[in-house]
Amino acid sequence: MPEPKTDRNALAADLERARTDLHHLLTTMGEDEWAQPTSDTEWTNEQLLFHMVFGYMVVQRLLILVRVLGHLPEPVGRAFAGLLNAAARPFHRINYYGSCLAATVYNRNRMGAKLDRVVDALQRSIYRMPESAFGRGMHFPSRWDPYFREYMTLADVYRYPGQHYDHHRRQLNIGLADPSD
Repeated sequence: MPEPKTDRNALAADLERARTDLHHLLTTMGEDEWAQPTSDTEWTNEQLLFHMVFGYMVVQRLLILVRVLGHLPEPVGRAFAGLLNAAARPFHRINYYGSCLAATVYNRNRMGAKLDRVVDALQRSIYRMPESAFGRGMHFPSRWDPYFREYMTLADVYRYPGQHYDHHRRQLNIGLADPSD
C-alpha cells in the first residue's frame, strides 16, 4: 500500500500560525513585560521569544542534515545521535546562553522580520520538496529537546518548530490571551 501523501498545506499553515501569533505578541506585549521572567525557564520573555524564533531557524539546518545523514547506514546514524545525546548537558547550557546573547541582536524589533524570512523559506521548501523526500529520516538526539524523537522524517522536522513554539508559548509570562483560544 502506498504511503499517504504529505499534507503540504497543513505544514505551511502551521508555520503561518506561529508567524501570526509571534507578530501578535510583538505588537501587543506591554513595555514592562519584555524583561519579565518566564515560567519554568531561566529566560526573560524577550529571550524566550527569540528562542522560539530560533526553533524555526534550526529547522532550516536540520532539513539539510536529514537529507544528508538520512542516506547513511542505520548504525552510523544511530551512533551519531548517541554521541549528540551524550553531549546533552553542555548543549542545554550553550542553547541557554546562546539565546540570551542572540536576543540582543534579534530583539523585539528584529525577530519578527527574521521569522518572516525563515517561514517564507520553509514554506517554499515544503512545496519544492519531492513527495518521496518527506519519508526520509534519521536518528535524532532525543535528549536535546522534548519534541525530538529517536527517529524523525523530514515531515516530522517540518512539524517540530510548531510543537517547540507552542511549548514555549505557554511559558511566557504575559497578560495576553492566546489568540487561538
